[in-house]
Formats: sequence, structure tokens, C-alpha cells
Amino acid sequence: MTTPESTSLAYERGRVTFMGVDLHVAPGALVPRQETELLGVSALAAIGACHTARPRVVDMCCGSGNLACALALQAPHGQYWASDLTDGCVAVTRRNVEQLGLSARVTVTQGDLFAGLRGLGLEGTIDVVVCNPPYISQAKLAAERAELLEHEPREAFDGGPYGLTIHQRMIREASAFLRPGGVMLFEVGLGQGPQLTQLATRARVYVDIQPVCNAAGEVRVVSMRTAGSTPDGTADVAPNRAPDQQQPPAGNGIR
Repeated sequence: MTTPESTSLAYERGRVTFMGVDLHVAPGALVPRQETELLGVSALAAIGACHTARPRVVDMCCGSGNLACALALQAPHGQYWASDLTDGCVAVTRRNVEQLGLSARVTVTQGDLFAGLRGLGLEGTIDVVVCNPPYISQAKLAAERAELLEHEPREAFDGGPYGLTIHQRMIREASAFLRPGGVMLFEVGLGQGPQLTQLATRARVYVDIQPVCNAAGEVRVVSMRTAGSTPDGTADVAPNRAPDQQQPPAGNGIR
């Protein structure tokens, strides 16, 4: 687990390695974690399964741009968009994109989730959305997880009352941008996999909702797909949308 001391050291050095890529880091953006490489590897598999010559991929809540940059280097045939809300994250991401020579493949935008992508003609065209959102509950940030805020920005951790506020918004908003059969992948905190699966199921927009476990058998990634073409080219249909229900309490939300 990343500690305040290790994040402070990363900021002092100004560099960190993620999925084999040397990246710039600076205060104002989350220091990339090794555990997030599971999300990156899962996203690479989803990109590889796309039946298109130039997959369109969005890294939402991009932080330092670590996922967008690593994916663009390892799957160079894709076109990527990296977006975040804060000036600090956008500045660090742009620097990484430029230093790695990825400006032709990675477009950096700023906005509140998909607001940064509106007006670009991307609605209904995205093949893969990858998202490592904030997922620590506000209560935990005020108590046993308060040390996370010693060096890194609150926006990187604060997932609202239950830790799933941004996940819920993404589930609602991403369907307008994903193509039929498009894939969305989330990182989740410990214990949050079942809650996110339930939220995605209730939306009645997504199918093939799958947990992905780390080496310890813990669910740290959840993937889902919009109804439409499956990887083998057959068609599927999501069930009718269910009425909104109260959100379930989240799990531990531990990074």
C-alpha cells in the first residue's frame, strides 16, 4: 500500500514508474499506484478485443495521465482522450503526454467528467472508457484514512458519502459516449465490487458485468459493456431500465 512517506518521496523525485513507463508527478495530481496496473492491463485486453482499426479510448479522472499514456504506448493503434476536473491534474497529464511524444495520439481535456468531451463529436463512438475515480468515503477520509490527504489532493480520494458517487455518475453519463458494445472499466476499493455490480445492473444499460481480481483474490476492477455487439460479433440487448433505487452502502474503499 502506498504511504504518505512514499508519496512525499515520489513528489520530491518528481518521477514514478507505471506499467513500465517513466512519468512526471507533482503535487495536485495523485501519485500512480502499482495496484492500478490491474486496471491498465484489463483495459489493454479490452482494447485488443476491439474490432476496429483505430479504437477510441477515454481515460476519465486521468490524474497524472498514467493510464492514457501507458495504454497509448502499449496499444499505439488507438486514439486516446484523457480528462480530469482540476488544473493540477490537467497540467501534469499534458506534461507527460508531451514528454512521451504522445501528442498525436492523446488529447487532454478538462471538465466535470464528460463535460470536457462534449462538442468533440465523440458521442456514441467510444470503444473503451477506463476510470480510476475517487472512491474513499468522506467519513473514512475524516478518520482512519485522513493520512491520505497529507500530500495528495482531496479530489483524488473523496468519493462522497458512500465512496461511489463518481462511479454512479459515470454509469449514468458514459452510455451516451460509448458505442453499442463499448466497454467501461473501473478501479474499486476493497469491498466495493458487489455494490458497483449492483449499481451497474440497476442501470439496465450494461451487460457482461465482470469483477477482476488481483493476485490476492481481491476484486479491484469491475468491467461492463453496453448492450450491442459482443466481441464475437453477435448482438445482445440489455433489460428494460429499472426505477431508481437507494444506493447500497459501499465497502471499505481502501486504496
